[in-house]
Amino acid sequence: MSTAIDVRVSTERQTLAQTIEQQVERLIAHVHAQGEILRPENIFRDDGYSGATLNRPGLDRLRDRVKEGALDRVVIASPDRLARNYVHQMLLLEEFARVGCLVEFLDQPLGQDPQAHLLLQIRGAVAAYERTFIAERLRRGRQRKLQAGVLLPWTVPPDGYRLHPDRPRDPAGVQIEPTEGAMVQEVLARYLEAGGTLLGLAKHLLRLGIKSPRGNRRWSAASLHGLLSNPASTGKLYIGRTQARPARLRRSATHPLGKPASSQDPTPPASWTLVTTIPALVSQEEFERVQAQWALNKQRASRNHKTPAYLLRALVSCGVCQSACMARTTTHGHSYDVCRCAAQPLYSQHDQRCTARYSPAQQLDALVWQDLCDLLTHPEWMAYALERAHGGHWLPQALQARKEALRKSQGRVAQQLERLTEAYLQSVIP
Repeated sequence: MSTAIDVRVSTERQTLAQTIEQQVERLIAHVHAQGEILRPENIFRDDGYSGATLNRPGLDRLRDRVKEGALDRVVIASPDRLARNYVHQMLLLEEFARVGCLVEFLDQPLGQDPQAHLLLQIRGAVAAYERTFIAERLRRGRQRKLQAGVLLPWTVPPDGYRLHPDRPRDPAGVQIEPTEGAMVQEVLARYLEAGGTLLGLAKHLLRLGIKSPRGNRRWSAASLHGLLSNPASTGKLYIGRTQARPARLRRSATHPLGKPASSQDPTPPASWTLVTTIPALVSQEEFERVQAQWALNKQRASRNHKTPAYLLRALVSCGVCQSACMARTTTHGHSYDVCRCAAQPLYSQHDQRCTARYSPAQQLDALVWQDLCDLLTHPEWMAYALERAHGGHWLPQALQARKEALRKSQGRVAQQLERLTEAYLQSVIP
């Protein structure tokens, strides 16, 4: 008989406390006491994985081995080590039973009579309740520590700060990192200069060779805005700066909505809660001036001014570098389509500026509008275009040839599968 054991702990703290090793030793001793030898490849572990999910690497490997018929018995400490949800438990037990694999629990032996299954259901419900109770207790305890100012509201420090290596969640251990702190002060001061913008900051940091928090050469507008709008630079730590936004989209009609806390919306500063303080990088007055400057820049941004209305807004791309084009109007009233890489190469993730010339927007708009009117007045053209699109004739010649080659390959694969099936049905191949 081939026997395997499955062990699991939920948190890293349990992993460090060697509780999973205690499970392993106990299960190995049980298997050896029955006169069997447990091979190392038949020990399946999940360190730091919750029992509320079936997406665990150790469990996946165990299920694959059971499905292959390589195991006759699986020994587990208790049902909640297999799964905390009763539905998940029954799913796994039925999956193992279909291939003739026996599941044995040391703490709570499972019989075949109805009373045993009823007891398993009750224990599964108790385990689910215990998990919910523990999660709620941890959440409330963490909330009380945050409000008391003895716990940091984040695990990754903002730019300019470092955590104490032995007490990473202790606010008293937060210190200013000299190099990054000077960089943050320089960024905020430069933004307050005349004409300071996020794009200007990104260009300045690129020239200086200062990398973003993620190690990229170019700073994104989101990273710079996060740095400028974080009140931690004033030495004040708040909670409640964001709130979860309910999911609005689903992947398909057969799938539920996304996770409830998949997105976060900012909350007004009046609803923030001050929990503790840390060393300050800038003054509160300077931080408020930065926020006022950002609000003014946002109000004056060209994307917030929709006049004049361009017919082909966000529909034109550059013929040289394939980047998107922006519509601009000069003070004399002339409109042009400008390659984004030519106007803002940094945001286009290009190292060099595009050499494409400006395209007169009015001429292009007139040409496209005339073409659209001609198309609408001739429905047969639309029907012909749809027919060509459905047949794939609009594809370039190279893509058409590739599509035809793939179609022929698919036909050959279908023939091979049919031949293999026929040979198997006639017992020519096993």
